Amino acid sequence: MAEIKYRIALVEDDESLGYVLSEYLKINDFDITWVKKGSKVMEVLTTESFDLLILDITLPDSSGFDIAEMVKVKFPKLPFLFLTARSMKIDVLKGFALGAVDYLKKPIDEEELVARIHALLNRVVPPARNLNAEHSLQIGSYTFDPQNQVLERSGNRTRLTERENALLLYLSSHKNQLCTHNDILNGIWGKNDYFNKKSLNVFVSHLRKYLNEDQGIRIENIRNRGFVLSVAENPNS
Repeated sequence: MAEIKYRIALVEDDESLGYVLSEYLKINDFDITWVKKGSKVMEVLTTESFDLLILDITLPDSSGFDIAEMVKVKFPKLPFLFLTARSMKIDVLKGFALGAVDYLKKPIDEEELVARIHALLNRVVPPARNLNAEHSLQIGSYTFDPQNQVLERSGNRTRLTERENALLLYLSSHKNQLCTHNDILNGIWGKNDYFNKKSLNVFVSHLRKYLNEDQGIRIENIRNRGFVLSVAENPNS
């Protein structure tokens, strides 16, 4: 059975690098649209649908950071990563603060890039994308609709971000089981490192806040190991 052919928008102004990356990704069965100007990105995203956006930061006519801000507003479900020569800590932190799923530094080995993309798309995107719109999960007294990124209880609805949705889907799929830092970070963030671990802790805090109306639900921190989404059999409403 043929695998899903993922569609990727690559934003890169360097002719040589853009050509090499786009051709290599095509060889690895990705459907690539190469965008050479930052000013064209929103136009392309409006007319076509994509599973992932790869952004350079330093573009001759715009900033990848500015593009990312616009993408988060207009296409909040589209994951994006930065592939850039800018490696200062402040740039890395800003990239993740904008919602990037990864921040890769040039030069990068093409095989590593493909591995990172597969880690993201195969482990994060398909579970939510393959669920039917009517398929919801029950977490205590909450109804979780991962397809539409909605968490609901007693008529109160919370719209989750892409990352919150993926994390809750992962935890709820392993309810009452230990989810290790390594499995979560490699499966959702695509890499287990210091910055991603800090980001994970922030998103766990978000989910705890959303789920705090049900006393039968806890996201337990197992020190130096990971997290457990603990749900009582008879949750308090």
